Amino acid sequence: MPHAETPDTGAVPAARPRWWTELPLIVLVYACYSAGRLLVGGDVADAVGHGLAILRVEQALRLDAEHPLNRLFTREPWLGVPADFWYASLHYLVTPAILVWVFRSRTAHYRAARTWLMTSTFIGLIGFTLLPTCPPRLLGAGHGFVDTMAHYSAYGWWGGEASAPRGLGGMTNQYAAMPSLHVGWALWCGVVLWRYGGTRAAKAAGVVYPLVTTVVVMGTANHYLLDAVAGAAVMGLGLLLAPRVTRCADRARAWATARVAPGASTAPGTKATPVAGASRDAKSPNVSGGCQTSAGERIPRQREQRFPAPAGPGTSPADAGGGAPAPVR
Repeated sequence: MPHAETPDTGAVPAARPRWWTELPLIVLVYACYSAGRLLVGGDVADAVGHGLAILRVEQALRLDAEHPLNRLFTREPWLGVPADFWYASLHYLVTPAILVWVFRSRTAHYRAARTWLMTSTFIGLIGFTLLPTCPPRLLGAGHGFVDTMAHYSAYGWWGGEASAPRGLGGMTNQYAAMPSLHVGWALWCGVVLWRYGGTRAAKAAGVVYPLVTTVVVMGTANHYLLDAVAGAAVMGLGLLLAPRVTRCADRARAWATARVAPGASTAPGTKATPVAGASRDAKSPNVSGGCQTSAGERIPRQREQRFPAPAGPGTSPADAGGGAPAPVR
């Protein structure tokens, strides 16, 4: 039985989006996000202070899940190594793959899903700017955390500096931990799979993927639990703001179109289609310039026109076709 898609609350585009416009847009947004995340480094002392404050709040609320998970991942390589690969890889593979899948298979919902993801990503960048946070793995050894990425670096392509490839750790902002967009993007993937997957396996993946990602970011000591909560909150705020962002984008596109083609007087979303033979009808003797049909009137057949036969020698004007006009049927 085919899956019945639920309608989106966002606006549905009138035409299918084109990959040659979507791909540059997504690349531009991600480049801005990466550059902004790199440039906003923040003070190290402030970042460490924010990280310790988060840890104290969690301990006061008895939410300190990072320590037991990190000890488990450090003690058991069969858990720690796959978790490091999960953290270093899936964030950059699953999200684009699901975006492409929605583009190809759920086109009516693509624009709303894409706008939600981009809006939330920029909100996360604001969080990195306002609250640079030292992740657990970068705290002093006395706080009891082990950087599993560095601990198991011999198994993967990453070095001792986050999940970046060896030698490129300096090109990442290691204090961009609050909110956790690893969790936020995984939650976006999960919601999209749950809503549009259409199979039980897809819905199960939509539940498992964000949950496992949340455990992984804490077990590898890359994020606190409150980072994960903040990542989910950012996605919720992005979902609420996405319809407004879509409307603003539509207004900007309409304004730009009007500036490019100021003579266009057609309504938005319509095209001015030339009528074949309009120039001939304007000069036709059978078309009256002052005759108009009333609203709703329907003409069953078009007016028939008889062309006069060529006049020969000795023929009168009546014989040449200049007699009574052709009847209207």
